[in-house]
Amino acid sequence: MKYISPSQELFIKNRRKFCKELAPKSLAIFNSNDIYSVSADSTLPFAQHRDIFYLSGIDQQESILLLFPQALEEVNREILFLKETNDHIRIWEGPKLTKEQAQKISGIKTICWLNQFDSNFYDLMSQAENVYLNLNEHYRAARGVETREERFIKKVKKHYPLHTYKRSNPILQNLRSIKEPEEIEQLQMACNITERGFRRVLGFVKPGVWEYEIEAEWIHEFLRHRANGFAYGPIIASGANACILHYIENNMQCQQGELLLMDVGACYANYSADLTRTLPVNGSYSERQRKIYKAVLKVKDKAAEMLITGNNWNDYHKEVGRIMSAELLDLGLLDKSDVQNEEPRSPAYKKYFMHGTSHHLGLDTHDYGILSEPFQAGMVFTVEPGIYIPEESLGIRIEDNYVIQEGGPPKNLMKNIPVQIDEIEDLMNKV
Repeated sequence: MKYISPSQELFIKNRRKFCKELAPKSLAIFNSNDIYSVSADSTLPFAQHRDIFYLSGIDQQESILLLFPQALEEVNREILFLKETNDHIRIWEGPKLTKEQAQKISGIKTICWLNQFDSNFYDLMSQAENVYLNLNEHYRAARGVETREERFIKKVKKHYPLHTYKRSNPILQNLRSIKEPEEIEQLQMACNITERGFRRVLGFVKPGVWEYEIEAEWIHEFLRHRANGFAYGPIIASGANACILHYIENNMQCQQGELLLMDVGACYANYSADLTRTLPVNGSYSERQRKIYKAVLKVKDKAAEMLITGNNWNDYHKEVGRIMSAELLDLGLLDKSDVQNEEPRSPAYKKYFMHGTSHHLGLDTHDYGILSEPFQAGMVFTVEPGIYIPEESLGIRIEDNYVIQEGGPPKNLMKNIPVQIDEIEDLMNKV
């Protein structure tokens, strides 16, 4: 790993919170992600399962975490199983974590090699009544490939059919939605690295450059500062491409007079930043571009003011819709009859602003979070309104990341990243 690992105190706290929610005589198991094949002997880069990372800080494949807070012997209450390094692995892949290194990262005292798992698990299952198993239950999840967790679930239910099985994910959905101070620090680091990338490209963007060249500037700056890489596939969208919400081709040339929408974030210690800025390719916004940009910025700022404890997901988005409708009316993109005759499930503003305003942010870009409960201090949200006008080949989105605070306005983790028109133009035209 390139990054500096957070303190083990974070992972100790996370495990303590999780174990507190377990039913009596319960054991919980977490597996690392697979390494996925491309073809022949090629594989995708390894990305750790965020749940095992959240609970242990271990960022290595073929790892298993076992939690059994009421195990008879204290040494069996937290066990981390790791793949043991041998000479072949050391030569071809480099060394894996030693037991001492894993203890230092995770704060777990009992570290075993992976080949000891089956016998340990057999002994501990005789003490357990309930087994908590883990599946990805994120509301946007799409599982097309059987995961290591899913294979394990099939195996354990086959060999131990009389235990009671429960779900870990609802507990993690709640816990991961409220960030510890150490997690906010990691998110701030990801945002700070993202700021460095943005300031770098401000001096690079001009008519004639290619979207992929801009993408290269971003990743160069990210890796220089120990980021894992991009938090998600970067969107570098010039001109009409900005009206494609998930445009990731990044293969067009930026032209005079166009806008450039960039939705990019760094990943640091597996924590994600999520930034969007929209620049004038030639360094100066046209009058039309300015008007729309100011409208989007106004919606973002007003939306952020509503990220306070006690507000809720549905009311928040309804009010953002009303604010956006007012701006679209002022711009002449909607008229009063459009709003008066709109269908409740398909409001008129959706013609120009068709995506949500916010999502949880953390170890995942679209992080775990409960949407049915009021906002709480420690939740982290994006705020990312946009206006997209395909007939004008024009799309503007602006996005920052906010932490909800107790009894006050949210903290903007991206407050130092330029967003005002004059500042962006000054920095782009600085010689």
